[in-house]
Amino acid sequence: MPPDPNTTFGLDGRVIWITGASRGIGAAITHQLALAGAHLVLQARTEAALQDVCAKAEADGAEVIPVVGSITDEAVAATAVRKAEQRWGHLDGLVNNAGISPVLKRSETMQLDEWREVCETNLTGTFIATMAAGRQMLDQGAGSIVNVSSVHGQVAGPRIVAYAASKGGVDMLTRSLGVEWADRGVRVNAVAPGYVETDMTEALRAHDRWSAILLGKIPMARFATPQDVVGAVHFLLSDAARYLTGTVLNVDGGWTAQ
Repeated sequence: MPPDPNTTFGLDGRVIWITGASRGIGAAITHQLALAGAHLVLQARTEAALQDVCAKAEADGAEVIPVVGSITDEAVAATAVRKAEQRWGHLDGLVNNAGISPVLKRSETMQLDEWREVCETNLTGTFIATMAAGRQMLDQGAGSIVNVSSVHGQVAGPRIVAYAASKGGVDMLTRSLGVEWADRGVRVNAVAPGYVETDMTEALRAHDRWSAILLGKIPMARFATPQDVVGAVHFLLSDAARYLTGTVLNVDGGWTAQ
């Protein structure tokens, strides 16, 4: 008998922590998982924006815990895990979505503090949240972690050296932990979007020359929407992906397939 899709893709009662939940891809993931029946721990740095997305998730039927703070703060990550455990007794999923955009300048002009900020947020922040959630999941013997990487974790580009290095690190963090934790029931995967229609890419998309260059690299000939990314995240969190770990799924309109 084939598996019941309502069961394999279902997230009813799953407790999922989403970082960078207040806007863009994070807000779209929050909406999707709320409709799928998950309980949500939503984290972001800006309290007002976080309150808004929490209210929308609750209107979608989700039980929600807000956590205000940066993912680079270990105490904030510990708080998110502790609140999930105190309220629901477990943590089933983590979506590492928090990140900052590239510093678009020639590499030889980049300052060390700019390099550190990008890598600290995109890579070290992902590591901090993954370790906080992963320890809880390893104790449970089950869990799914989904990292939001980028096409530039695999494909080089000009003026994005820190961003590309940080996302390449996220890819290898994903693969390494996917191997290390597989026999203890914790899956670690990633999605790697191309350029998505969010505030982070607005200036590039509005620039006639750069927009044309980027669209010329995408076989689907359009930028992604946040909704184009959420299905892959949902899949990786669900039992439909129960035999998938250490994998980076490209959600890039065919960019890396060329």
